[in-house]
Amino acid sequence: MRHGLEICCGGAAVTVADLVALGELAERAGWDGVFLEDYLVHHAGDEPPTWDPWLVLAVVAARTERVRLGTTVTALPRRRPAKLAREVLTLDHLSGGRAGVAVGVGDPGDRGLAAFGEPTDLRTRAAMLDEGLDLLVGLLSGERVTHRGTHYRAEGVALRPAPVQSPRVPVWVGGSTQARAVLRRAARADGIVPYKLTDTDGWSDFTADEVADLVAALPATRADGQPFDVAVGGRRRRADERAERAYLTELAGAGATWWLEYVPAGDPAAMRAAVARGPLR
Repeated sequence: MRHGLEICCGGAAVTVADLVALGELAERAGWDGVFLEDYLVHHAGDEPPTWDPWLVLAVVAARTERVRLGTTVTALPRRRPAKLAREVLTLDHLSGGRAGVAVGVGDPGDRGLAAFGEPTDLRTRAAMLDEGLDLLVGLLSGERVTHRGTHYRAEGVALRPAPVQSPRVPVWVGGSTQARAVLRRAARADGIVPYKLTDTDGWSDFTADEVADLVAALPATRADGQPFDVAVGGRRRRADERAERAYLTELAGAGATWWLEYVPAGDPAAMRAAVARGPLR
């Protein structure tokens, strides 16, 4: 099981230089992945500074050699899939094949939806995600894509150059397993970033048995023949590291391929310390 960091994309005291430095530090500290939130307006604070994840990751890509880079999770319904595909493909080349993207319907508390006139109705956003996911997966393969849907069109277009990774840049799908649609969507992609509750203010860890059931419900392998990614976590490390390490061992045994540890916005020194301590292996 690989260990990644989910890092905030903004916050009152978080500068863009802080985020780049955290990405560099993550590689030195032994983490396997750096995944940024994707908000137009960060979810905490009053008009907080908010940074674009793809621009930040591009700089991190230039200053690292090994760590995987992406988002968890990009709200696809407020993105043009073709523009997102171009950004991800560019990062794939900048990083030498270390890019990925996770998509979902979006956080229901995302202030960047209503503020900019984006659809807030869940049914509409779900339909846009379903349609946009197929288009995104096709474009990230470098193949010629024709798509005529309700929300998006592509007329026999291929994005060049083709991705470094073959057969495509990996796509993960994020969402609550309470909404069973996330399993259907994830099966069309390369991985899943699941959480248990539809209420993002609450939190509940997956048990090892629940992870095993989730793994059994998903494809055994992704498009490149590698194991289908099941990236669980998304919270801060707990104080009892012995118990935490035992829990992670159970998750790995159940089939989880990634553990994601969250680094929330806060004092930059505390954020650096959380990254510098490295993963629990």
